Amino acid sequence: MTGTGEPSRPVTPRPAEPGPPVPGPAAPRTVPPRPDPPRTSPAPPRAAPPPPRNTEPRPAPRRPATVRPLPIAVDTMGGDHAPEEIIAGAVAAVREHGVRLVLVGRATRIRRELDLHGVLGTIPIVHADEALDMGEGALASWRKPRSSIAIACHLIKQGRASALVSAGSTAGVVATSRLRLKGQQGVMRPAIAVALPTRPRPTILLDAGATADVKPEGLVQFAALGTAYAQILLGVDRPSVGLLNIGTEPGKGNKLTKRAHELLATGSHGIEFAGNVEGHDLLGGRVDVIVADGFTGNIALKTVEGTVATAFTEIRDAMTSTPAARMGALLQRRRLQDLRDRLDPDTYGGGVLLGLNGTVVIAHGASRARAITSACDLAHRLAAGRIVERIREQVAATRTSRFGRWTHGERDGDRPAERPADRPGEKVPEIPSPAGDTVPDRKEPPAAP
Repeated sequence: MTGTGEPSRPVTPRPAEPGPPVPGPAAPRTVPPRPDPPRTSPAPPRAAPPPPRNTEPRPAPRRPATVRPLPIAVDTMGGDHAPEEIIAGAVAAVREHGVRLVLVGRATRIRRELDLHGVLGTIPIVHADEALDMGEGALASWRKPRSSIAIACHLIKQGRASALVSAGSTAGVVATSRLRLKGQQGVMRPAIAVALPTRPRPTILLDAGATADVKPEGLVQFAALGTAYAQILLGVDRPSVGLLNIGTEPGKGNKLTKRAHELLATGSHGIEFAGNVEGHDLLGGRVDVIVADGFTGNIALKTVEGTVATAFTEIRDAMTSTPAARMGALLQRRRLQDLRDRLDPDTYGGGVLLGLNGTVVIAHGASRARAITSACDLAHRLAAGRIVERIREQVAATRTSRFGRWTHGERDGDRPAERPADRPGEKVPEIPSPAGDTVPDRKEPPAAP
C-alpha cells in the first residue's frame, strides 16, 4: 500500500470461475482426404439418379398377330341345309364368340337370311356365282372355278381371310383347297384331323380320309401335323402319339405300319411316340394323337360314330321303357345332357385339313347351325394360334434325307409365295366395311347377283 511505506506486492489475479463459453470465430474445418481405394478391389460405380418422369403417354404395346386374326371365310352354299342353317350358325358365332366372318355365296340369298336375323349390313359378303353340289367329287374343282369354296380360298391367298369353313362335299373341299392353296413346303400329303370324345381331354385322329394311300414317311409327317394341331387345340406342349395297328407289339401290322413304327421309334423327329395302339384304344384316351392312313382312319372314324349313335339309341329306349326308368332319367337329365354334348360331333366343329397354306375346317354335310358355330369358333382358335406356322416348324423338325425334299409347288413349278398373314409384324389388308355389305373380289370380280 502506498500509505504505509511498504513496498507494494504484485496482485495476482484469481482465476475466473468456469462459465458458459463465449462464442468466438469458428475455425476453418479441415476434412482429411479420402484414401484411394486399392487397385485390387475397385469401388463400385455410383448409381445414376433416376431419370425425370416422362409425363407423355406411353405408346400401347403391339399386340401379337395371334390376338385378332383375319376374318373367317364361310362357305354358305355347302351342306345339306345350306344356306339357312349355315348362315344361322355364322350369326351365332359372331354373337356368342365374337368371331369376325365374311360370308361367301349368292349375295341375294345371304342378304335375305341376314335380314331375318336382324344383322343385315353388319357381316361382309363376297358374291360367288357357283356352288359345289353335295354329290360332286374332286373334278368339280376344275369344272367350277368360280364356286364359293374357290372364292373363299382366293380370299385366303390374298391375305383377306385366315381360314375357310365349309360343310360341302369333302372330296370337293379337299380337291379345291389343294388346288388353290397348295401344300406347305416339305409336306408330302395333307391330312384331315378330327377330335374324338375321350377323357380327360379329346384325342386327335388323323388322317380321317384325305389321303388313302401313303408311305411310311407320310405317316411320320401325319404325326408331326397331329402334334402341332394338338398343341393348339389341347394346349399340350409334347402330346403323345400312337400308331393305329392290329397289335401293340412293334412287329405287328403290315409293311406300312412296321416301317412307320421303325421311323417313329428312332426318336429323332421331336415326336413323343408312345408305340402302337389298337382299335379299342380310340376312345380310351391312352394317347393324345392317333396316326393312321386315310383309308384306315376313315373307317375307324365312321365305326366310332356309328357305335356312339347306336349306344345313344339304346340308352334312350331303355330310359323311356317304363315309368320308373323315365323317373330315373328325369333325375339324371343334367348328367345325360352333359354326356350327349360330349359325344355329339357338332360340339367339335368338324375335321381340319392340315398341311396346306391356309386353315380349312370341314364340317359334316348334315351340319345344323350349332355345328357351324363350333366350326367357326374352331377356325378362329386355329388362326389365332397360327397353326400354319406351327405346322411349318414341326414339319421342318421331322425332315430327313428320305423325305421332305420337294414341295407341291416346287414340283409343279408354281411355288406359292409367303402370304402376308404368315409374316409377323407386317400389316395385312383387312376387309373394308363399305356402305354396301358386298365386298367384290379384287382380281376376278364376280358377276352382279
